[in-house]
Amino acid sequence: MKSLINILTLFIILAMSNSTLAQSNIPLKQNGLQSKDPVSATSKLQDTTKIKPADSTKSGQDTTKKKGNGLQAEVSIIAVDSQKSEVAKNISHLYRGAKVKYQDFELSADYIRLDRNQKKIFASGIYDKSGKYVGRPIVIMGNGESPKTVDSLYYDYEKQEGNTYGIMTEVDGGFIQANIVRKNIYDEMSIYKGLYSTCNLPEPHTHFGIHISKGIVTKNQIISGPAYLVVMGVPMPVAFPFAFFPKPDKRASGFLFPSFGEDYTRGFSMRDIGWYLAFNDYWDSEIRGSLYSKGSWEVSMNTRYTVNYKFNGGFNIRYANTKTGVEGTKDYGSNKDFNVTWNHTQRQEANPGTSFSASVNFGTASYFRNTGTGSNLTTYENLAQNRMGSSISYGKVFADGKVNLTASLTHSQNMADRSIQLSLPNISLNVSSFNPFDSKDRVGEQKWYQRINVGYSFQAQNTVNTKDSLLFSSGGFKRFQNGFQHNIPISLSLNAFKYFQFNTSVNYTERWYLQSTRQRIDNTPAGYKQRLDTLQGFNRAYDYSVSTGLSTKIYGMYPKIGKIEAIRHVVTPSINFNYRPDFSDPRYGFYQQYNDQYGNRNVYSIFAQGVYGSPSAGKSAGIGFSIDNNIEAKVKSKSDTTDGGFKKIPILQGLTFSGNYNFVADSLKLSPITFSGRTAFFDQKMNVNFNGTFDPYSVNDNGVRVNRYAIKDGSLARLTNFGLSFDYSLNPKAAKSRGDNIDSLRKQMSNAGMTPEQAQALARISSDPNAFVDFNIPWNLAASFSFNMSKFFNSSTRRMDNQITSTLNLHGDFSVTPKWKVTFQSGYDFKQKEVVMTSFNIYRDLHCWDMSFGWMPFGRYRSYNVTIRAKASILQDLKLTKRASSGGSYF
Repeated sequence: MKSLINILTLFIILAMSNSTLAQSNIPLKQNGLQSKDPVSATSKLQDTTKIKPADSTKSGQDTTKKKGNGLQAEVSIIAVDSQKSEVAKNISHLYRGAKVKYQDFELSADYIRLDRNQKKIFASGIYDKSGKYVGRPIVIMGNGESPKTVDSLYYDYEKQEGNTYGIMTEVDGGFIQANIVRKNIYDEMSIYKGLYSTCNLPEPHTHFGIHISKGIVTKNQIISGPAYLVVMGVPMPVAFPFAFFPKPDKRASGFLFPSFGEDYTRGFSMRDIGWYLAFNDYWDSEIRGSLYSKGSWEVSMNTRYTVNYKFNGGFNIRYANTKTGVEGTKDYGSNKDFNVTWNHTQRQEANPGTSFSASVNFGTASYFRNTGTGSNLTTYENLAQNRMGSSISYGKVFADGKVNLTASLTHSQNMADRSIQLSLPNISLNVSSFNPFDSKDRVGEQKWYQRINVGYSFQAQNTVNTKDSLLFSSGGFKRFQNGFQHNIPISLSLNAFKYFQFNTSVNYTERWYLQSTRQRIDNTPAGYKQRLDTLQGFNRAYDYSVSTGLSTKIYGMYPKIGKIEAIRHVVTPSINFNYRPDFSDPRYGFYQQYNDQYGNRNVYSIFAQGVYGSPSAGKSAGIGFSIDNNIEAKVKSKSDTTDGGFKKIPILQGLTFSGNYNFVADSLKLSPITFSGRTAFFDQKMNVNFNGTFDPYSVNDNGVRVNRYAIKDGSLARLTNFGLSFDYSLNPKAAKSRGDNIDSLRKQMSNAGMTPEQAQALARISSDPNAFVDFNIPWNLAASFSFNMSKFFNSSTRRMDNQITSTLNLHGDFSVTPKWKVTFQSGYDFKQKEVVMTSFNIYRDLHCWDMSFGWMPFGRYRSYNVTIRAKASILQDLKLTKRASSGGSYF
């Protein structure tokens, strides 16, 4: 809502229509209006519908063609029920499904009187036997507008002037009603007893509206008589004896209403007061500010831009000065924080083959924590986040889609330790794999050498890792590290021995660096110190590996067991031989050595600090293996008649074990065995995922792995870590409803008219299951559980102990009545032995308004808030909010 003046202007948007007709649900009887036509809508009209005239002609049709009377086209009339003609007066009465058409003007109603001599039409509905007013006039003006419905109308189809009675129309979620509207040929309109409201009922109950007694609307201006404000049916002491408003044909700048509240530490507040700037049809901006009675303040500028079929985006710059402590004490001070976000999306059709996108979020680490009880109260993920990241990327596809080039800038910031990683630029060039020995004119199947597949990729990176306070300091850009990497994979896949798949590959990687490092020990007066020197200059490093393997599938069927008709087990074993040389060999020059103060030799890579790492040390020649299992059962089903009345139930999906054995390693040749899998219960309503690692070797008294198999110590292998998670909803319809509505809102993201609050709401319901409230779902209860165990050596007890974390989360909602909804979210951390962040919310559907109450009873961010908001999209800034909070580091 931009301002009170703009609200009034919205009411007069009625004038923007080229038609005098609009939506209506108000019968003449309720309006108390009497038609001035000889055929009364309340008396004579009813008589004519009860007694059909003797000369009536069912389904009659008449056409008056162009003559010398000034008509520009023919007048076509149709009556589905009956037609009565007054020949002397040249008047026709049409009943039930009557239609009249003149040029682009079309009118249908249950009663129409056409006066050809006067060139006038009167139309209205009729009362049926139950006393219900039905068959209201519906008009199409032929100017691209949707059909309009009114209670009754007079219309001069030659002069294109007329009156409408009892009208209603919708404007961006608001509703306009008026008893009488008259429009002349010059598009000037007169209104009588008008009402602009947020409620679509004929008699608004809970609404915000403006009553206007009389008004005149022209193309560029509005002249209004007495008008006053009404909130929830109560007239407010805000009135105008008369008013004059310009009526622009585009968006207009205006005042943004603030909301008022109270904060535990910052005092009473007036938040988000500001001004809306509508520059043109392509971009606009909001400038807002918040003031607190104890001296804190915030300002922000949110700008959006769009060019249809090309691109859209926006940026938001926020700054906050938050007072801390008690004034007059030594702890009193202020925190100055800022946050900048920018998003940009290019439409695919704007430039086929080229893409550009941006998602930027950076600022001070404490911005959201210090302003958490302000505009970010409902975005709890902002309060808890400890990282910010940005990405700007450009992409180009060329050579008939075979080559893909991307360039990007990325930024990652850890708000806990204030470290920052900046990459400028990142370049990636990928060439689609191809068969170099194949022929375009080949006839028949490929020969083995024609199946050889080759690919190529290139990456370049320039990056720095530092503290945010040092990034722009003297010499900050000298900390950047850069490198280039080429990768060429070559592969061949063949069917061997009918049942086996043979795969072989060679992978070659080459890295170019402009820096390398050297390590040494210096003998200083303070003792020996290790030095790391960075040398500038071009250096080249490379490595390669070879792998060859076989895979197949083994199918097993188990006999019938009770109601289980059959159990099918599919095993997919694979084995491969892999080889990689030892690139720490001095002949490659990638590794060097130095002796420490004790005379021990230390080997290091001169590329250890490189952005793409270093070739691996140590020779590897081993066998890799994996076994994948899928087990499913077939049972009889009474509800599922497909597949012969049988139903397939998965028992285990993707149960995989994998590892590697290195023949040339000095010790510990067998790698840890990893496993993972998933399953589902209760007709796929509960999904279960698990994973873990088995170590085949034992550990010594210091917790170090030794070259001794665990089976010699009485166990097949040591379980070093294990993870388990599941989720379940007692009402699957709730999850489906939430998913469908998220998809619907995502489609709206492409619309340029989405407000920041709508975008924020989409982000909230995507991450918070209770942020979306569906009154059509009477109840929902869902739970998720996560468990993780890992082994570690406890130096105090001198033994291997378990580190366990497990969390249970619950969320749900239920409808007290069809208009009252209660939601909750909570959980329990079994390790910390405490309840996790808990929230309760109560929602009330007020028809054209929403009311919500949110409460976090305990924890760092304990708080409550009460919000009453109009549903109309154009009134999203019209809200009444009460907030209070306590606790937390910013209190």
